[in-house]
Amino acid sequence: MWQNSVTIRHMTTPHLQIGFLFNHDCTHQIAHTAPIICELVALGQDVTVVTSCDTQEQQVKKIIAGCAARVRFVHIDINRISRAINTVAGAVLPFRRIANLRDNLGLFAGFDALVVPETTSALLKSHFNLDVRLIYLPHGAGDRSIGFRDVTRFFDFVLLPGAKTRERMVRRKLVRPGHHAVIGYPKFDTIDMAARPRFFGNDRPTVLYNPHFDPILSSWWDMGMAVLEWFARQDEYNLIFAPHVMLFRRRLHTSVEHRRIRYRWSIPERLRNLSHILIDTGSTRSVDMSYVLAADIYLGDASSQVYEWICNPRPCIFLNSHNARWQDNPSYTHWNMGQVIDRVSALPHALAVARQQQARFDAHQRAAFAATFHTVPGQSASRRAAEEIVYYLLQDKREAA
Repeated sequence: MWQNSVTIRHMTTPHLQIGFLFNHDCTHQIAHTAPIICELVALGQDVTVVTSCDTQEQQVKKIIAGCAARVRFVHIDINRISRAINTVAGAVLPFRRIANLRDNLGLFAGFDALVVPETTSALLKSHFNLDVRLIYLPHGAGDRSIGFRDVTRFFDFVLLPGAKTRERMVRRKLVRPGHHAVIGYPKFDTIDMAARPRFFGNDRPTVLYNPHFDPILSSWWDMGMAVLEWFARQDEYNLIFAPHVMLFRRRLHTSVEHRRIRYRWSIPERLRNLSHILIDTGSTRSVDMSYVLAADIYLGDASSQVYEWICNPRPCIFLNSHNARWQDNPSYTHWNMGQVIDRVSALPHALAVARQQQARFDAHQRAAFAATFHTVPGQSASRRAAEEIVYYLLQDKREAA
């Protein structure tokens, strides 16, 4: 990790052509890298935002409103044959994302670097042999094993949120000296962390149920409907059901890592019209921390959103729906921050004692937050990321010369 603020300010910085690629079905990854754009523009760099749908472009423009006029926007799409294939293959594979990479290699080749928040883009190096510096900032700071795969080695430079992620990647030799930096969590730069939105007209405790979409790790498949039914019958708690935005994006979910395919069913209409239950299967509120800041108790499983939750330590309950042996397993580190239950019948008691139990977990949550998110007083994560990117690319150009 470098400390490059002074270095960047005192060097004559040439114009670099830096692209930001947003190539996904949803917009949940955008807030993790988009805040860096205006900081790069402030450093005199030329930035192009590449999106694969209109909603992505709109979301980026919302986040970078202060500098959007100085940024170039490019929309990419796949050809007619690829669209036909995607109607079938897209049900089980991210075919459209891969085709977008393959069909736009000429565009990507024009950048000095391409900044991405996901690992599918590594195909540009591993399969398409593109000569461009790939810069990766993971979207989220969770513990799932999929975030620590060998594919990370294809990236030239990796920006990390904190010591926890860095140490695990170093142990697995996924990052190397001079090619990674700990910069913090740019998404936090876009959020009013003191906000406390209200979504119900009563004073009941509000529970946020945030299941993941993974066919194995998510509690939705085997417990989710039972959880919703229990909350529908009771009158002590409000419920915000805001799953990972990908859960309701498609019907069929495939886990390449766990080799499992499962079909996602619909929520009955009778559960959608209750005054004490808010169901949101994919709006911007699901990804902008509105629900995280509003609720009193977190109920979840494998989502990295729990680390955003502990920005303000509060009770957590985790649903072990797949009989995981989670103790001492780094992929379940977050389960040490709250109660873990393995059946829905245990939920009423877990909720009843949640506030009392929080005394056991409060210190652990605070320590986990500090290890997960690096902070420097007076400097944003977005600024640190921009300076690290510029410094790395300038060093890289000098070495190449």
